[in-house]
Formats: sequence, C-alpha cells, structure tokens
Amino acid sequence: MYKEFFGLKENPFNVTSDPAFFFASRRHSEAFSHLIYGIQQRKGILVVTGEIGTGKTTLCRTLLNRLDNRTKTAFIFNPNFSELQLLQLIIKDLGITSKSSSSRGALVSALNEFLIEQTSQGNNVALIIDECQNLKERQLEQIRLLSNLETEKEKLLQIILVGQPELSEKLKLSSLRQLNQRVTVRYHILPLDKSELKDYISHRLRIAGAKKHLRFSNEAIEEIYLYSQGTPRLINIICDRALLAAFVMEKFEIDYSVIKKCIEEIG
Repeated sequence: MYKEFFGLKENPFNVTSDPAFFFASRRHSEAFSHLIYGIQQRKGILVVTGEIGTGKTTLCRTLLNRLDNRTKTAFIFNPNFSELQLLQLIIKDLGITSKSSSSRGALVSALNEFLIEQTSQGNNVALIIDECQNLKERQLEQIRLLSNLETEKEKLLQIILVGQPELSEKLKLSSLRQLNQRVTVRYHILPLDKSELKDYISHRLRIAGAKKHLRFSNEAIEEIYLYSQGTPRLINIICDRALLAAFVMEKFEIDYSVIKKCIEEIG
C-alpha cells in the first residue's frame, strides 16, 4: 500500500529470507566466515544456531548465492521427513540419478559415487539443513553416517546443520555423542548490537530504493531497539507497521510517537 507513496521498488521490511537484503552485522559476518572456512577447508560437520528471527535462513540463502561454481550444494529447508525421505531429497537437490529411489543403500552408493567424482574434478559438495532442532535422533544419526563419506585425506561432504538453540542441547544427548564429537565448527548468532540498528534500517531502505527524505528519527530507532532487542524479524515487523502508519498520516519521518503507537497495536 505504501510503496508508491514512499517511492519504493519493493517492501524493505518483508520477513521473508531474501538474501538481497542480507545485512552484514558483526555476528552475521563472523558466522558467514565460519561457514566459508568450514566448507573450503572440508571440515565435515558445521553447526550454526540462533534464536528465532535472528536471520539464520537468510544467512543460508546468502551463502548459497555466494559460493563459487566449484561448490555443489543441496539445501533442505524443512527436514520433517523420514531418514529415507531425507536421503531422497539430498539426492534430488544435488541432481544425482540413482538405480533405486526406495533403497537406502542404493541412494548412499549413488551419493558416494557423485562425491568421489566431484572431488576428482576439484569440486566440493556442501549440504545445508535448516531447522535442525526438529530432526529426530534417527535422522541425526543418518547425517552422522553421511559424514563418514571421506577419503584418507579429506571429507567428501560438508554438512551444515542450522537450527535454534535446542539443536545444541539435542547434540549433547548420549545417543548422539558420536555426532557431537564430529562437529568441527560451531557458531551461535546473537541479535544485532544497538549500535548496528540504525545502519540495518538504512541498509534495507536503501536496497528497496528509498529516497533520503524517508527516515526514522533517533528516538524512533531507540524505541525499536527496546521493543526488538536487536532481533531482525521483530525489527522488520515493527518497521513495516511504522511505514504503513506513516503512509496513513502522510509523513516521511517516522518518529517516536509513530513507533510507540505501532508497538501498542502489535502488543
């Protein structure tokens, strides 16, 4: 409703995981560097955790877009499947053909052949699984077995497990200690620092094509931080609501009063 009024190309505060809007905060940059290092150095299993709304999925999609063409990737967004279905999804996403799609052995064999072929060509393969806190122990054990696909010198498959903090607790289970011991890179994403909030909002407005006359006052930004505590998803929700309110009032500066009213309406 407000895009034309503000001269925007698109909604700057959508809550979708759009890598075009990726904001390289200190923590997100560190997480990205950890992932690049783990993949390039063939470290095997990497784990990234963070609370709801801290930008984990956006980080994953940004990573997929920025890896070079010598790294083949598979991205499993919602792994709420059986162990066999999980294997089938991985095979499909990597574009592998298998003699049988219903035999776990045949699927693993086809995957192993693909990994060896890619390695011989100087390529790497990365598997990213999001929302891993929802995985059952048997599925996580299946992932551990996939990490066994290796040569004498290096891992053939780099596996990135992404999830909420419950994932870290789940990995501490006695039944998953073998998997936990194989995790070589870990990073926990924290919300934005207070000092980063103004730059985050300006970054998203700039990507969406906003002109300089559209701005959030310092008092408004202070109130947004108090509401969101730096969680990107909550920032987006309140800022989107604020732009709608400013559109109704035909204002180009979002001040404290606008934010305060939006927070009261959201609850």
